[in-house]
Order: sequence, then structure tokens, then C-alpha cells
Amino acid sequence: MHFIDWVSNSSGIIVTVIFFTVFLGIAIWAYLPSNKKNLEDQGMIPFKGQEKTAKEKDELSGVETTGHNWDGIKELNKPIPRWWLIVFILAIIYAIGYWVLYPAWPVPHGNSRGELHWNEHKDLAKEESEIAAIQEKNLARIHTSTLQQIQDDKDLYEFAKDGGAAVFKQNCIVCHGSNATGGNGFPNLVDDDWLWGGKLEDIYKTIKVGIRSTSPDTRTSQMPSFGRDGILTPAQIQDVAEFVQKLHLGDKAEITPAYTRGKDIYAANCTVCHGKNGDGNQALGAPRHNDDIWLYGNGDMKSIVDSITNAHAGVMPSWEGRLSDDTIKELAIYVHSLGGGQ
Repeated sequence: MHFIDWVSNSSGIIVTVIFFTVFLGIAIWAYLPSNKKNLEDQGMIPFKGQEKTAKEKDELSGVETTGHNWDGIKELNKPIPRWWLIVFILAIIYAIGYWVLYPAWPVPHGNSRGELHWNEHKDLAKEESEIAAIQEKNLARIHTSTLQQIQDDKDLYEFAKDGGAAVFKQNCIVCHGSNATGGNGFPNLVDDDWLWGGKLEDIYKTIKVGIRSTSPDTRTSQMPSFGRDGILTPAQIQDVAEFVQKLHLGDKAEITPAYTRGKDIYAANCTVCHGKNGDGNQALGAPRHNDDIWLYGNGDMKSIVDSITNAHAGVMPSWEGRLSDDTIKELAIYVHSLGGGQ
């Protein structure tokens, strides 16, 4: 063993010995006759001006004095509590033991290793190894399990949900937001309104093939641009927009002439996809109109008229090939858990 290695391996003991040697050396040096007088003259040790008197009981405190007197100031014989002294001594013993056993002092090549050769890197590596083993085991189970089997296994479900949350943050928040509430033109994933279905299998397929994506199996639908394509006149669009805006109110909706005309236009042009009562059709990706949830705008007339006049066609990429099938499963589990899953 080289000298430097020996120093590093035994540095805890060496540093402790050096520390106490220096400490004792300074104490002995301070009390040598040749140095004592100089320190007394400088007032650094309590000898100058000290008088020895008979011990007596202090009148105010009732505590006996030590017999020491400094310019009329008497010292009471009142030591610190025994328990405090014991704790202090134990703390010193603990500190010395720590110095010897654990890394504590800077030495060549870093720091003292201590007699136990402990270091946080070893602990971290051990913990990471344990985590990796758990991950490998759970990932293997996800690979061989169906979505329903994952959902029924509490531990596996939590693992998949946590993994999906991490994937969501890396890939989905740019459109759906960090809290998954979406935005104008980007679906809210925490409500119970789904274009293509909110069951686990539906969400899994949507993530996998995308919407109007490059996948040959992509989900796709197309609403006509009733205004741009000349199917309806601007006046008719205004009427049907008023009907759609009030549809979620049900029997509480104010019946106006425009509402009545819009209802007839809706029945003739929109029910084939959105249904007679505006329930929508998840098989076609047709949204509901009888709730107060809007993908484009906030339910104001201008936004509804614009959607009818110039149909929107949002795009979601296919994640097949970008993410593994197991990762898509985890992402589907997470999205389903956000509160809107059916």
C-alpha cells in the first residue's frame, strides 16, 4: 500500500490524534512558567488580580463561594447540572467516534474515508439499483398485462400512473397544459367530455394512432364548413348558433324566433353526427352540444358562428413508434386517472 493510500484509509485516526496533540500542546505551552507571566499581563488567563479568600455563603443567593476573589467579585461554587455535563461528554465521545469511523476531514484525493469506508455514493448506487430492479419487474408486468389487469392491480396501477405522469410532462403539456385542462382548440382531459371516448381502451387507441395524424389507423372526422362552402347562409348560421348556444339549458332556454329556426336547421343538418338532442357521437368524434363545455371559444356567439362557418380540424400526432407500447399504456392509465375517465 502506498503512503498516500495509507493516509487516506487511516486519516480519521490520524486527524484525531493530531487534533488532540495540538490542543494539549497549546495548553501545556500556555502554562509554562516562561509564558504564564506574559499571558497574565495580557489578561488572557485568570491569574492576575486573583485573591484566595475563605469560603463563605453568599448572602444574596445562599450559594457557597469557591474562595476566589477578583477585585471584590466573588465566584459562586455552582457547577453546571450533572446531566448537562454527561451529555456534553457523550457528544465529545460521539464526535471523536464519528471522526474515526466516517468521512470527516479534507485529505489528499478528497476527504478522509473513515474506518467503515462509508460514503453516500455507495448508498445512492444501492438505492438506485433497488429502484431499477423494481422498475424492471413492474415494466415486465406491464408488458404482459392488459389495461384492465393493470387497473385491477393496485401497486402496478400506481406504478403505471406515476410513469404516465412523467411521460405526460415530457410530451403532452405543450398542448394540454401542465394541469391537463387544455386550452382553445386543445381538449380538457380532466372533465368528462370526450370526443373519441374516455374508457381506458379508447384513450389508449387515441394516443397510439392520433387524430388526423400520419398513422394509417388514425382517428379522423370532418365537419363541413357550412358558411365557407355555401351550405348555409350567414343568417341561417346565426340562427343555428343561437340554438347550439342554448342547447345545454334544456327547458330553461329562452325560446326566440331565431332559436326555433335554428332548431329546424340543426335537425336538418347536424343531428346525423351530433344526435337529435346534441349528445354527440364518440364513434365519429362528434362533440356533445348539450353541455356547457367548448373546445373552441367559451360558448360565445362569435366562436360558435366561426366554428360553423369554418370548421376546425385539430390534429394530434400518433405516438406509436415515438413511445413504446408499454409507455402508451402508462400514459393512458395516467390520463384516465385525471378525473374524466369513463
